[in-house]
Amino acid sequence: MIRTFSPLIAGLLGITATLTSAFATPATSTSTQPSADVHPLRQDATDLNATSTLPPERVKAALDAYSHWLDVVAQRNEVAGMATAVVQDNKVVFERTLGYADTSTQEPITPATVFRLASLSKAFATAVTGLLIDDGRFTWDTKLADALPFFQLKNAQASSQATVRDILGQRIGLPHNTYDQMLEDNVPYEELVRKLDEVTLTCNVGECYGYQNVAFSLIGDLIYAETGDFFYHQVDKRIFFPLGMTTASYGREALESSKSWARPHRQRGAHAWEPFDPKEAYYRVAPAAGVNASLRDMEQWLIAQMGGRPDVLSQPLLDVLHAPGVPTPAETHGTPWRHARLTSASYGLGWRVFTYGGETMIFHAGAVEGYRTMIAFFPKYHVGMVSMWNSSGSVGTDLMPMVFDAMLGLPHVDWAGVESDPPANHASPRRHRHRGS
Repeated sequence: MIRTFSPLIAGLLGITATLTSAFATPATSTSTQPSADVHPLRQDATDLNATSTLPPERVKAALDAYSHWLDVVAQRNEVAGMATAVVQDNKVVFERTLGYADTSTQEPITPATVFRLASLSKAFATAVTGLLIDDGRFTWDTKLADALPFFQLKNAQASSQATVRDILGQRIGLPHNTYDQMLEDNVPYEELVRKLDEVTLTCNVGECYGYQNVAFSLIGDLIYAETGDFFYHQVDKRIFFPLGMTTASYGREALESSKSWARPHRQRGAHAWEPFDPKEAYYRVAPAAGVNASLRDMEQWLIAQMGGRPDVLSQPLLDVLHAPGVPTPAETHGTPWRHARLTSASYGLGWRVFTYGGETMIFHAGAVEGYRTMIAFFPKYHVGMVSMWNSSGSVGTDLMPMVFDAMLGLPHVDWAGVESDPPANHASPRRHRHRGS
């Protein structure tokens, strides 16, 4: 049977052919092409401090393709609303919004619309911690028990050993997502952190990876203990204000008082979205998941994280935050693009560190009911992207590798399924609890 393609899909097939030609050149003019029997993805990550330039024509072709892929996302109504940008060499080279902040009123998403960031919040916590450490307030090796008398783990020796670096590097020894379910059931954070001594550790402190939201947020208590100031005040004056993140904030009340804010949405039927009230639970662990920000805010944040604002975040501090820490091999699986592109994965300090197509990629994603977010960049090329959408589904994180594949000259793969016909029965996207990424 002959398959019929819509004009839009046919057009995209033509774009794909163009991309294949445009992306044939190597990432740098000095790189050596692999022989036919060598896997095209190098096994070793590049030096974080090495820099290079991507071919301008390849970047342009990648961004043109991204625009068309987003057209498909909008046509298929795959998100309630979305805001996304690409930054290169401290400049915003691509910015796009689509859909609605509130589908019931059809208020459009704009670059100033505020979203919940979910786990992208963790990088703000580690950055402000680093700034306070640079000030001499405490160190990465400060023991939690020395600053927080209530802090106890089940193992007394572990309690005395756990440091700032251990909780922010997700290596405190607790099972993954300890007490997240109870947090979602509205058990207060203050009660949960005092129950950590009831949890059997999976390893010694510092020896294995275990993603946390509750334990991670102990950094807020430590900062208050060491400075006498609230954690979010420090972020506001040390990061939001100097970076010009004028619509960034913490908490549900601040989100809802924003001039334009994206309501969370759930799917209603096959092709429609309905808004609902934001859930409070993860706002209670502010360092782990409490930030709200717009696309314009996140563009400035991305520039700063790629070294473009040394007056706010110095390169030595960024090197510490982005250094690979505890290995996270499971992150190299789970989705087709991860399996194909990632050859190593670890957790730094509020960031994931991947080897993507042989290059170091700094990455994090987040999910809380009704919101998804992702941010990623390649330090070597000073290029990165950020996406936020106010509904379920993984389309944003699946489009990301398509853009980066195009920029790096890797084989083109339709990871997001935007170049083929949608399924006949467009099923509701799988619901996601907030588990970070």
